[in-house]
Amino acid sequence: METLAKEEAPPVPRRGRWWAVPWAVVGGWLLVVLVAGMFAAKLGDVQRNEAVDYLPANAESTQVAKVQAGLPGGDAMDVQLVYHRDGGLTAADRELAAGQVAEVAGRHALVAGPAPVAQESVDHATLRYALSIDRRGAEPDEIVPDIRKVLDRHPDGLTVRLGGPGGITADMQEVFASIDGTLLLASVLVVAVLLMLTYRSPYLWVVPLVCAGVAVAVASATVYGLVKVFGITVTGQSSGVLTVLVFGAGTDYALLLVARYREELRVHERPLSAMVAALRGCGPAVVASCGTVVVGLLCLTAADLNSSRGMGPVGAVGVVCALAVMTTLLPAVLVLLGRRVFWPFVPAFGSVPKRGRGAYARIGAGVSRRPIAVLVAGVVLLGAGALTAFALPGPLRQSDGFTAKPESIAAQETLSAAFPEQSGAPISVLARTERASAVLGAVSATAGIEHARQARTGGGWTEILAFAKDRPESTGEHATIERLRAVPDARVGGPTAQQMDTSHTTARDRRVVVPLVLLAVLLVLIVLLRSLVAPLILVLAVGLVWAASLGVGGLIFEHGFGYAGVDAQTPLLTFVFLVALGVDYGIFLMHRVREMALRGESVRVAAPAALETTGGVIASAGFVLAATFSVLMLLPLVSLVELGFVVAMGVLIDTFLVRTFLVTAASVALDRRIWWPGPLSRRPGVGAVGTRPVEPPVPSRKMAV
Repeated sequence: METLAKEEAPPVPRRGRWWAVPWAVVGGWLLVVLVAGMFAAKLGDVQRNEAVDYLPANAESTQVAKVQAGLPGGDAMDVQLVYHRDGGLTAADRELAAGQVAEVAGRHALVAGPAPVAQESVDHATLRYALSIDRRGAEPDEIVPDIRKVLDRHPDGLTVRLGGPGGITADMQEVFASIDGTLLLASVLVVAVLLMLTYRSPYLWVVPLVCAGVAVAVASATVYGLVKVFGITVTGQSSGVLTVLVFGAGTDYALLLVARYREELRVHERPLSAMVAALRGCGPAVVASCGTVVVGLLCLTAADLNSSRGMGPVGAVGVVCALAVMTTLLPAVLVLLGRRVFWPFVPAFGSVPKRGRGAYARIGAGVSRRPIAVLVAGVVLLGAGALTAFALPGPLRQSDGFTAKPESIAAQETLSAAFPEQSGAPISVLARTERASAVLGAVSATAGIEHARQARTGGGWTEILAFAKDRPESTGEHATIERLRAVPDARVGGPTAQQMDTSHTTARDRRVVVPLVLLAVLLVLIVLLRSLVAPLILVLAVGLVWAASLGVGGLIFEHGFGYAGVDAQTPLLTFVFLVALGVDYGIFLMHRVREMALRGESVRVAAPAALETTGGVIASAGFVLAATFSVLMLLPLVSLVELGFVVAMGVLIDTFLVRTFLVTAASVALDRRIWWPGPLSRRPGVGAVGTRPVEPPVPSRKMAV
């Protein structure tokens, strides 16, 4: 027995110098956290949340925005001051409005052009002033609140609001300013509750939670460094997703490692020996899981949309930091705390866990009896859900992007009702100064334009502000912009043109990024599993999950939440996250199946047994990841609510349907062919359907030493 133990058991580290390793790891991470803490909080300072930061890199509207920033007055901010009284405005209301506009003009310089003139609605109930403000380097969320303080002074019955593109941008920036704190607090609470329910221990849940917090701090500091060195774009959206991603992925890795560590503590007397064995056992699966997510996210760098392209490296850094912390700091802390951290359910050395009695054991046995029927039923169910993806509501308009109506949107609705015959926001047209007069004439004569006027001139360019007859972001205004872009020597921008370019670019990005993600993830799986069939099954399954989640989500957004559309970035971002993250659970399961197959067991036996062994921990990981992405639904932005909902739904479907039933059924049905063309596909396994693998002998205390 002693000889057998020496041949099969991994080498056991002695106390001596090896016992100092965990202390050194903890000490090293403390130093890292001290340094990272100085820079992590600065990430919010380098966020860029203006329209140009989200726009397509090479789109016409983006080029217009860049030229406008160089005109006199810089990147001017267009706002609308809206005065409304039911039943009609009074003379005192008009006098108050004129005085407030003059006060605003005195506090904030207006760009060159005609002085603001009041425009009154036909029913004399609404008054509008259109102002183009010289920002002088200030941000909209600094200028707009100051103007709103002026507008707050008005009599009862008179409604005064600030709208326009500048107002919407300021309201958006206010939301993003609160995202990081809200997401961090909500993520901590959600993960803490789920870990307590999972471990049923008063102590154990604290360790992964603290490690996840360390990973968030290190990731935030690293991203801040990337912004300073390489100038990558970090938006409020990508910063928020970073927090959720690190907490979700990091906790998943922690759950898998702790579960394997608990198993090894039954075989190894010393915690350090058990941790070494646990890292050897689940390390490849965790690294491969991280690899799929990193590779998938880095594929976003091929996107042309600024916000999507920036999210790639931001998310990749977050996942790598989560992996680094959970495979070094977490093991070190667990080893130092010893077995008592699992109290009251301490895994005793030499004990044997109960097998064959849990829910996943019964599911595995049932799937083994009818694998084809289970596989067909699951594919039909997923396919039916995927078909709903063809009935997605239309693209989300900027005015519908908030879950709760801010002041700028309320102002826009008032203007749309009061001036239905024209747009409240101008279409920006640029022309070379020597061609400005001709272009102005052509723009004014374009069908769908109410009127146009020349504004700023500088750097060889002249700005023309054109007002459409149709409402902002309507089909009619879209058609007008297309006609303006056909005018010779004219370049067209503005809010609606930006939305159009964003929609066109996201469609292009899907055509480019989706195949890249599929190919990259497939290659990682092929390297890990030494097979072609198993990776193809995992990738096809997670692709169906994405389509079903997006389709069902679209129906719920439209008919349940009452949203007017789906954000243009939602399909691409949810695809990347679901393929990269969702395939993780298939990796965890199939890696355990492969371990057992390498020991000579039949796949028909190994697949149900692996499901039983990993079922609980993967279910917990799926719950945690889905819950952390669900935190995005607490935010008042429709785009983030949709992103969080679709990813959370997809993770749950993948965890409890695909991995539990479909992957297991496909493995049982194909048996060793699942490993084709690898060497395991040519190795006959032992065992038969309905039999259980032989448990390895539990070593005695003498053997473990």
